[in-house]
Amino acid sequence: MGDHETPAGVKWDGSTVEGAMLEEAGRLLFAGPCSFVTGAASLEQLPLPTAPEIAFAGRSNVGKSSLINALTNRHHLARASNTPGRTQQINFFDLDGRLTLVDLPGYGYAKAPKTQVDQWTRLIGDYLRGRPGLRRVCLLIDSRHGLKDNDRDILTLLDRSAVPYQVVLTKIDKIGAAALASLTTLVMDELAMRPAAHPMVIASSADSGAGMTTLRASLAALTKQQEDAR
Repeated sequence: MGDHETPAGVKWDGSTVEGAMLEEAGRLLFAGPCSFVTGAASLEQLPLPTAPEIAFAGRSNVGKSSLINALTNRHHLARASNTPGRTQQINFFDLDGRLTLVDLPGYGYAKAPKTQVDQWTRLIGDYLRGRPGLRRVCLLIDSRHGLKDNDRDILTLLDRSAVPYQVVLTKIDKIGAAALASLTTLVMDELAMRPAAHPMVIASSADSGAGMTTLRASLAALTKQQEDAR
């Protein structure tokens, strides 16, 4: 049951009763009502947290908006663009009052003045360091390019801030199985040395739907932990 694109060594086993239940919980969670809440271009514009937040971070054009759309089975919830740096603010989406999905501006290349890019970079850093209610960051890595230095800068920031994060490889339909296996091994070896990293690396494609069941289940498990703790 479910897809199993998670790399060797940390597979999500949807064939177990617990795994099947979490996959179903993930399906139901992300099939619920989801709507845009607000966009924030500064810390002062950030909304008050009303539910646990899951932030999606990554380099420009890594596919954050496309992934959010695929997760929620919607085509236009988050605005996707082929132009790197198009997302210029932090966008918040309410998922049935149980979870808030946060689409962060892409870091790295952007068609914008350097002062504006620096402003986005500071905004991302300030959000990641001090946001109450932030439960996990999904750090998206383009599988065609692997980890870059600016990705490692974000990983280090999250490690130092003790913010849990999970690496999600994107666009795996663009590379072969051997290349994906090799990249997965490299990423997992690097994450093994990082204290805030989640042990499961998820390989995904917004176009084919690969990895969506696994990611939904992983986030549903996190949501369940938060609700059980109340």
